[in-house]
Amino acid sequence: MFRDLITDEKDLRALLGSPSEVALKKQIPRLDEHCRAFIAHAPFVALATADGAGHCDVSPKGDPAGFVRVIDDTHLVVPDRPGNKRLDGLRNILANPHVALLFLVPERGETLRVNGRACITRDPDLLGTMAVDGKVPSLAIGVEVEEVFLHCAKAFKRSGLWEPARWPDISGLVSSAKIFHDQVKIPGMTVEDYERRLATGYRTGLY
Repeated sequence: MFRDLITDEKDLRALLGSPSEVALKKQIPRLDEHCRAFIAHAPFVALATADGAGHCDVSPKGDPAGFVRVIDDTHLVVPDRPGNKRLDGLRNILANPHVALLFLVPERGETLRVNGRACITRDPDLLGTMAVDGKVPSLAIGVEVEEVFLHCAKAFKRSGLWEPARWPDISGLVSSAKIFHDQVKIPGMTVEDYERRLATGYRTGLY
């Protein structure tokens, strides 16, 4: 399928070159005041995990800005809200604690990358501080921070993600309900059934 593959770092470096001094030195081992401020303004983070065999998963997490709690310079915690109960990321953490997080702040092109080791906690005192609308999460993901760095805005500038005028026309994109109907193929369930299921879940199941 794919040809002319690069299989070692020497060839990769020959093609793309070496990082600048700034790119190398921007990586730090803890959450300084700038990292804390960035996380406090982020309503969205993508959490990447992998199982013991290296199979990967990325899970989006979102809440009001500041929902990820910084405990100290090397620890943060992410509340786990109700989902589809597949538990892909959580099961991965049980097998392999290494995780990566990508924090996004609306209209900000740069992102904050945090790598570390995760655990699953059900500490009631900690969970109680992360309630939304009176709903306390059943558990949370604690992360011991190992490295942190700011990622440049080039991907956001190329994609125009924060520029509505550059957003693609999605009129030809079928609804999520239609995609579920065609992929899941549960006998007797119509597109309208999936639409109602999604609407109910979004209305009553966020917390």
